[in-house]
This record gives sequence, structure tokens and C-alpha cells, in this order.
Amino acid sequence: MIATSHYELVTESAGLVDRSERAKFLVRGSEAADFLQGQVSNDVEALEPGSGCYATVLSHKGKLRTDLRVLRGDDWFWLDTEAIGHAVLEHMLRTYSLGRDVQFEDLTESRALLSLVGPAARERLDAAPPDGEDSFVTGEQGVYVATLLGVDVICDPGTVLDVEPVSEEAAECARIEAGRPRLGFDMDAETMPQEAGINDRAVSFTKGCYVGQETVARLHYKGKPNRHLRGLRLSEPAARGAEIVLGDKPVGRVGSTCVSPGLGPIALALVRREAQPGATVDVGGAPAEVVDLPFSRG
Repeated sequence: MIATSHYELVTESAGLVDRSERAKFLVRGSEAADFLQGQVSNDVEALEPGSGCYATVLSHKGKLRTDLRVLRGDDWFWLDTEAIGHAVLEHMLRTYSLGRDVQFEDLTESRALLSLVGPAARERLDAAPPDGEDSFVTGEQGVYVATLLGVDVICDPGTVLDVEPVSEEAAECARIEAGRPRLGFDMDAETMPQEAGINDRAVSFTKGCYVGQETVARLHYKGKPNRHLRGLRLSEPAARGAEIVLGDKPVGRVGSTCVSPGLGPIALALVRREAQPGATVDVGGAPAEVVDLPFSRG
């Protein structure tokens, strides 16, 4: 159960969640930009210092190995991802940078990452990052990165911010309401970026070659994904992994789910394309409505 006070902080003010478990790498070297450009799906060479982007590392079949955030400094790149993506990033950096002027450090344990979630997040810091997701600025406590739902602070372990802590469940509820998929919950190694609805944020169709590009481009220009990320308005709470049935046909499984104090029981799910917004499906024996994302309070 999400505490109403925590939910109000992340939707009306600001609350803090410690996400220091995320994998974190610093990449330097004269060939770092060119190296990363050939490994990830977004255009990192186009980034100006102080900006960043969301990207993916894909298999040769165009399926998701991990997603990540890329920040560009004056002479460095910062990469961070979910903890489950650590091995993928480390392998990519260690294996494919051989013979190139690329150096990397694993800062997963030596740097903290604190997420300030809520509309007042910027007001709680001594400096505000520029507008635009993944833009950043350096402040007294570390590097402040703009996010969809607030500001992430990359800082020293033990840093204390004057923001009230909230539960992970409250922050996750805000993410689900916003319709943002999460690696390991709503997308995995069988997911293509277009299915998860992240093409616009994570994929460049004008940059040079990268692993998985051909398949991703072919689907974007000529194909139709078999699945789409959708929202579910549930009539009762459902467990992650619960089967979703349209008529008598299974069309997906529940991904991230919560009972929102503002919207009631909701979920994200990759569902087959025949389960269009407006359709009624069965989830765990109870009816649910398929909806577009983000969730609407109307």
C-alpha cells in the first residue's frame, strides 16, 4: 500500500528515493565519442557538453540488451543503467574498446545517485539543471540531471539532501502514471524499442551504423510491431506477470503495476496489437480497460 503522504510528495511537492544501486561508468579518451556512437542506438556524438540522452544497447536482432542514460561533459561521458544492465555495459566497454583510445571506470560503488521526484524538485537544490530531460548542471552537492519526474543528483555516498525520503513504491507509482517503461519490468531481452514505445527517446534514424540498426530501421520504416506498450485500468489489483486475455486469446502479461491513490489500480503491459486502446481484456479473472499512455485523470 502506497502511503498517501508519500504519493502527495511525489505528485505535488518533492520526495527523495536512493537509486545508488544503478550501474555507473565514466568513459574518457579521444575516441570515446566515436566508440559509443557505434555501440548505442542514439546519437551521442551530437551531444553538447552539459546535455545527455536516453539510449539502448541492442542485440544484432535489434532486441534490447539494456537501456541507459548518456551524459556528455567537456572530456568525458557518463553512463548509468539499471543494476541488471551492469554486466552488459561492462562487457561492451571492456570488449569493444580494445585497441582504441578509450578508458572507463566503474563508479557503481563510489558514486551515489539520489532521485528527487516531484514538481518542486528543482526548488530543493542550489542550482537547477537546464530545461530538457537529461540536461545537467554542476551544483554544491554534485551533478544535477533533469528527469521526466524531477532531478537526479549524482553525488558522493553519504550526501544528505534537504528532501523528505519517500518509498520506492510511491516513486514507481509516479513512473507508471507517466507511462514510462522500466527495464526488467516492462521490457526485456525479447523487446524491440518500437514495441516499448521508446523509439522517439532512444533511437536515432539519422546517425551512422550501430549494433541492431538494420532490424530497428526496417521495423520503423516498413513494418508493424506485433506488440505495443499500453496502460491498463484495472478493476482490481493485479500481480506482475498476470496473463492478459482478449476474448479467448492471451495477448500479454502485466508489467509494472500499482494501486495509485489518484487513479486506482493501474498497470503497464506489452500487449499484442489487436488489444487496442478502448478494448476490454481479462486480467486474472477481472475486467480491465486498455488505454493510451500516459494515464489520464479524465
